[in-house]
Amino acid sequence: MEVPVIETKRLRLRGHQLNDFSDCAAMWADPIATRYIGGKPFSEEEVWARLLRYVGHWAWMGFGYWAIEEKDTGDFAGELGFADYKRDIEPSIKGVPELGWALVSKVHGKGYATEAVRAAVAWGEAHFGPVRSVCLIHPQNLASIRVAEKCGYQEFQRAIYKGHPTIVFAR
Repeated sequence: MEVPVIETKRLRLRGHQLNDFSDCAAMWADPIATRYIGGKPFSEEEVWARLLRYVGHWAWMGFGYWAIEEKDTGDFAGELGFADYKRDIEPSIKGVPELGWALVSKVHGKGYATEAVRAAVAWGEAHFGPVRSVCLIHPQNLASIRVAEKCGYQEFQRAIYKGHPTIVFAR
């Protein structure tokens, strides 16, 4: 499946390309960007597996993650999208579109996450129809909690995932 391109006022959401690897690896190696996502920087090997998962989601599931780029500069700003990771979490969210996002630390605080999440949610509503979607957010990640709430997500429940507390938000 060809990944749809979504444009917002300041951002372009597009499919990942092979030449995004170095930008993705740099973002996922940044302890600021990963503080609440896994709690530690990711290796290049882990980032490569992540990118392959994104491509696989689009190919097999018809949805996945987009690379986020600034329209003015073309610079990589992060990534977001929907996935079904078959997470081992209770209650199960298997089969429920899970929205996630991560931005490079130099663009934190610019409102890009909210802008991109709103665009992804609109795409998801058109693609999935009137179904529930979720996102998992670390309880201390106040910036992402604010983004989720601004985009219509509400706390659904608290859970432990891979030994760490998480909040499941739903809309």
